[in-house]
Amino acid sequence: MPRLFTALEIPRDATMSLSLLRGGLPGARWIDVENYHITLRFIGDIDAPTADELISAFDRIDRPSFPLSLSGMGSFGSKKPHSIWAGVSPSAELKALQAEIERICQRLGLGPDPRRFSPHVSLARLRNARVGDVVEYLGARGNFRTLPFTVGRFVVMSSRDSVGGGPYVVEEAYPLGWRNSVPSLETSAVQPSRSS
Repeated sequence: MPRLFTALEIPRDATMSLSLLRGGLPGARWIDVENYHITLRFIGDIDAPTADELISAFDRIDRPSFPLSLSGMGSFGSKKPHSIWAGVSPSAELKALQAEIERICQRLGLGPDPRRFSPHVSLARLRNARVGDVVEYLGARGNFRTLPFTVGRFVVMSSRDSVGGGPYVVEEAYPLGWRNSVPSLETSAVQPSRSS
């Protein structure tokens, strides 16, 4: 079974902005643009019955859509940087969605995610990159920011073992705010016309 994780997709305009950050850093292996995403919860390799339970439980999440923007850049691995990322502006709605997904995973027997949730978009994996080069690269792009976009769904994605992440496949998609946008029967029913 492939590895599973929940994520937010990045819309085209924001993806184009992120793609302009590629290049200019020796030792960087840039992630393919079509694989950009924000991981909400890494699930990992699980058996088919547990995957089915998660898929079903996620379908009951009822949260509104919300605005989000990408802001700032950084790296993981301070003394030996191993990846470059774009940050996500603070969002209470994003934290609430991620926390609900985490609760569902734990309720169905998965251990708590050992990493603190730190929303980001991975842009590059680094191999033998010099700290000075990473600092210079980030310093020149630290004011990166996208226009806000609307998060209208979250997805379950799968990945296979590969170098540099991806390709990722959307296995299931869960719309946000859909329960509030469905008209009720009373308001959508056609009213009979009165004839005299």
